[in-house]
Amino acid sequence: MEASSPSSSYLNLFLEETSFYNRIVLGSLLPKWVWAPLPHFFQSWLRNYLGGTLIYLVSGFLWCFYIYYLKRNVYLPKDAIPSNKAMLLQIYVAMKAMPWYCALPSVSEYMVENGWSRCFSRISDVGWVAYFIYLAIYMIVVEFGIYWMHRELHDIKPLYKWLHNIHHIYNKQNTLSPFAGLAFHPLDGILQAVPHVIALFLVPMHFTTHIALLFLEAIWTANIHDCIHAKIWPVMGAGYHTIHHTTYRHNYGHYTIWMDWMFGTLRDPINEETKVL
Repeated sequence: MEASSPSSSYLNLFLEETSFYNRIVLGSLLPKWVWAPLPHFFQSWLRNYLGGTLIYLVSGFLWCFYIYYLKRNVYLPKDAIPSNKAMLLQIYVAMKAMPWYCALPSVSEYMVENGWSRCFSRISDVGWVAYFIYLAIYMIVVEFGIYWMHRELHDIKPLYKWLHNIHHIYNKQNTLSPFAGLAFHPLDGILQAVPHVIALFLVPMHFTTHIALLFLEAIWTANIHDCIHAKIWPVMGAGYHTIHHTTYRHNYGHYTIWMDWMFGTLRDPINEETKVL
């Protein structure tokens, strides 16, 4: 079975998978009469909305509780901890955008279910070696796409003024928090996640892995906004991203430093610490 030209019976595997997710999430959180009558697309959107909201809030609260209270003054000095007011504002901005964010995975699922992508349903369809090769290529495409989308959101002045500037009001350590990770204008957040969907047209990709990576974005973006430099090379962690929020011209990458290194925009937090000393 080739992922590029699936039959209707093969496409039904994707539909069964998304329907299973809908039953698990919606069936656990809502009465059946609320969601069961909805068309499949809107069931999927509602599942993505509820799941995305839970991941964002639960991971954000746990992260903040750990670094700001359980480990107070261990990872960050007291004057670098954001105020409750700042974090509540970030939650407000993110929650306003969340219904729109969740349209993207819903649309990508619809495209996969209708055979418009190069997704495959089971790893056994391609084998483990091919799975990891495709995953690596997919991640390179996504990393390249997010780097340039993010960079253009800075370089194209109207896009920065009307979209990305909303996120960059958080430009100091004491204004950044894990909750800032999704505090974007809705269109900004969607544009930066679009490379995940574009990659589906270019690279054969395991559907379940694609969905998991989209939702892991909520946890990853929380991580890179906590201002704690983990010093794990070549990961584009919070140390690098904090520099991005203060210089506006460096460290546009998402998961790794490679794109910034290739295109001359990398700025290393170790070097910044040396300058301060």
